Amino acid sequence: MALKPQIIATRTSPLALAQARMLQSQLAKANGASDPDAAFPILGLTTTGDRITDRALLAAGGKGLFTKELEIALQGKEASFAVHSMKDVPTRLPDGMEIACILEREDPRDVLLTETGAARVMDLPQGAVLGTASIRRQAQALTLRPDLKIVLLRGNVDTRLAKVRSGEIDATFLALAGLKRLGREEASRPAVELHEMLPAPAQGAIGIEIRSDDGAAREALAALDHAESHICVLAERAVLAALDGSCRTPIAAHASLRHGTLSLAGEVLSPDGTHRWAQSVTLPLEGDPRAAAAEIGTRLGEAVRQSGGEALEAALASVDEH
Repeated sequence: MALKPQIIATRTSPLALAQARMLQSQLAKANGASDPDAAFPILGLTTTGDRITDRALLAAGGKGLFTKELEIALQGKEASFAVHSMKDVPTRLPDGMEIACILEREDPRDVLLTETGAARVMDLPQGAVLGTASIRRQAQALTLRPDLKIVLLRGNVDTRLAKVRSGEIDATFLALAGLKRLGREEASRPAVELHEMLPAPAQGAIGIEIRSDDGAAREALAALDHAESHICVLAERAVLAALDGSCRTPIAAHASLRHGTLSLAGEVLSPDGTHRWAQSVTLPLEGDPRAAAAEIGTRLGEAVRQSGGEALEAALASVDEH
């Protein structure tokens, strides 16, 4: 008897579909399916975040705008899997849902795209116009270069590049992982180094959400989970959770794992870039590595918050009021 198809829910942007195809291919290979489209069909959905193009997402409610419709499809059993860019996933999932799998992570760094070829924020001309919809990139850029003018820029890769080429803006940021997955030539450009700009927590990671009671989905994904990537994502998302992170808060974090030792850096900034609170730590993972990574992330996030004291609390409160 033929197995029932297990449907993959995804957003319909070019990058999201490319990521869904990656999952489909890996699922088919891991589960011996000769026809990936039959065994793991792809269901494309337009999310609230996709429909909002005229303002920053923080003005519309922040995180969750790219996941809600996919989770509804899971809850209604219209799909077995929901594919997410993990940087878009809230730290709290709906009841009965879980991230069961993290695919091997791509390079999490950002790329600065300019018409002149400048690859570093410090190399932009005085008073340059930087287009971004990311509050984190805005704050980090202004920390480095208070003279920059920030304008809202949303849309796909081509839309953003067209603004640069037309001279409407001088520069924009894109995630290197997305450029690589789309096969874009811009992926060959130098990435912004981590010591200059930490990425968003879990940037470059693809997570697969399932219903917690769906044993068949869990089993199908078992061979695809990349342990090192999963551990690092858990640590970074714990930093985010400890800082009450949302699209309204400029938070960055990056973890790396080597020989059982986790190195983790995290920071929170004021949106105007005038204040930055950062901490880093390197510790061995003892016991359950996933639980240990999450605990380290939580402690680091709390340390960042404590180091900022009243000034940090005031900055977070100010963000929440807008």
